[in-house]
Amino acid sequence: MEAVLAFELQNRAYFARSINDRGDEFYENFSRQHDALLAEQDAGVCALYVLVDLDGSIVGRFNLYDLKDGAARVGYRVAERVVGHGVATEALRDLCRKAATDHGLRMLSAETRAANIASQRVLEKAGFTAAGSCVVAGGPGVKFTLALARDQPQPEVALGEDSRSVP
Repeated sequence: MEAVLAFELQNRAYFARSINDRGDEFYENFSRQHDALLAEQDAGVCALYVLVDLDGSIVGRFNLYDLKDGAARVGYRVAERVVGHGVATEALRDLCRKAATDHGLRMLSAETRAANIASQRVLEKAGFTAAGSCVVAGGPGVKFTLALARDQPQPEVALGEDSRSVP
């Protein structure tokens, strides 16, 4: 949990530039919120993954939310220091493979702010297609979808599960 919080705090200003800042209360209550997400993961409602750098620090979070009826919503964020190196795209592709092979999902959706062109590009490179408009954090957004094949090959680089044993 401490490593995930460190990732969030180190990148707070960067994340706030592309989506609304979560506010001080989010960080003050992070442990409780993290525990609640882990309980949802234990219940099969979501699947949480982290991307860990060679130095052991977390450089990304890639999550599947609202797992139901073969579908889920995707959420992800990467550290500012790895932006522009294909990290988000490759990890998102890995998440999509895990969604199909490990979770039996057939459809994924994701939403981004309309102004977040970089995130939209990552989704497109991972195979998602724009499926209409939506509201994201109170502003205009774009919804993306991806149909999954169950026989997708296993990922070459695996994301690590966001579990209680995260350093």
